[in-house]
Amino acid sequence: MSATHAPAGNNEAMVLRRDEGPVAILTLNRPAARNSLSRAMLAALQAALDGVGAEDAIRCVVITAEGPAFSAGHDMKEITARRTDPDAGRAFFEATMAECAGVMQAVVTLPQPVVAAVEGVATAAGCQLAASCDLLVAAEGAKFCTPGVDIGLFCTTPGVALARAVPRKAAMEMLLLGEMIPAAEAHRMGLVNRVVPSGQALPEALALAQRIAARSAVALRLGKRGFNAQAALPLAEAYAAAGTVMVENLLAEDAAEGIGAFLGKRTPEWRHR
Repeated sequence: MSATHAPAGNNEAMVLRRDEGPVAILTLNRPAARNSLSRAMLAALQAALDGVGAEDAIRCVVITAEGPAFSAGHDMKEITARRTDPDAGRAFFEATMAECAGVMQAVVTLPQPVVAAVEGVATAAGCQLAASCDLLVAAEGAKFCTPGVDIGLFCTTPGVALARAVPRKAAMEMLLLGEMIPAAEAHRMGLVNRVVPSGQALPEALALAQRIAARSAVALRLGKRGFNAQAALPLAEAYAAAGTVMVENLLAEDAAEGIGAFLGKRTPEWRHR
């Protein structure tokens, strides 16, 4: 079943939502501006994430984009216009960085797994958004870049997501050189999960999302939360935290059903609790 959500009376929503059963597809919809992350776009994406995160019926999310670019990052025209503010733009820049950080963290902490579907380029904060997703499917022609160093603006905040998605030296090479990284190279370094023919990023991401959504929702929620929590901890603390999550998961109805189905050699019937 497919359903479309958009603000009433708004034919130019910056983020579109379409549901395919238990999968919500969020589409960045500012193609004329290469889906740059203006303050309005950030607010729209935050609202969309808040919406799907609160819905138990949605078990996986896909983030994609209209037009030739996934996202070109922050809106440089918007930022430049605020340099004439009495504080030279400081307050606006601080608010922009805080809102962007909130959106990126919302992707990571969203109860449901998030799959990025990237066609075209994902640069700067656009690369940050793609890297923040749990899985990333890229078309063969997709490219990734953190080019801030070329314009005197080091991509420090995109580096937060990169450093958690690829090895340290690979992240620093992207940040220090600002070069375009083809999809195949991004796959080699671990930023991309799958590379598919051009035009197939969204279908492949949706297929992955549907496979994920077929699992127990409670296991997905606990698993994503537990994985992200333990990844930031020292080894002993990581095992303690992961063990706590495993106990919580074992006590869930779906775990009892899944284990019973495994032992009984039958297909489990998830209750998602």
